[in-house]
Amino acid sequence: MRSVSSIPNRIFTLDELVHQVKRWRLHNKKIVFTNGVFDILHEGHIASLSEAASFGHILIVGVNTDASVKRLKGTSRPVNNENSRALLLASLVMTDGIILFEEDTPLNLITAIMPDVLVKGGDYTIEQIVGAKEVMANGGEVKIVPILEGFSTTAIIQKMKDTK
Repeated sequence: MRSVSSIPNRIFTLDELVHQVKRWRLHNKKIVFTNGVFDILHEGHIASLSEAASFGHILIVGVNTDASVKRLKGTSRPVNNENSRALLLASLVMTDGIILFEEDTPLNLITAIMPDVLVKGGDYTIEQIVGAKEVMANGGEVKIVPILEGFSTTAIIQKMKDTK
């Protein structure tokens, strides 16, 4: 049986993560970064995270803090608090590092860790992806993964409201 006691060790502060990224790089690990709210974890998230993980050896996931989510999505969000969301993501087999970020975008985080691959899901163009210019200027690449249709946190919340 696997021990779950190490799961919280996958959740980092910025200083801890920068230090850990240096360790991973010493072992020639390709660092992949993606970010999001991940409010109610669903099949679409798992598909996106799995594809992101396939682009390298280490997957780091930036997670918007509760305050950031409220600014971006409104006062009724997030449904799950930042600690719960981080812990759920840390428990996934494809994730290696989770970090909460307070800003509305992960630009400071991206420039601090400078991943080899920056991944974003959706209908973005590279020009619209925060941090893309910086990652590419550093020799990295940017990948856009399609969103799995039929799965969204907003739709789940609406369905819950409709069944009341």
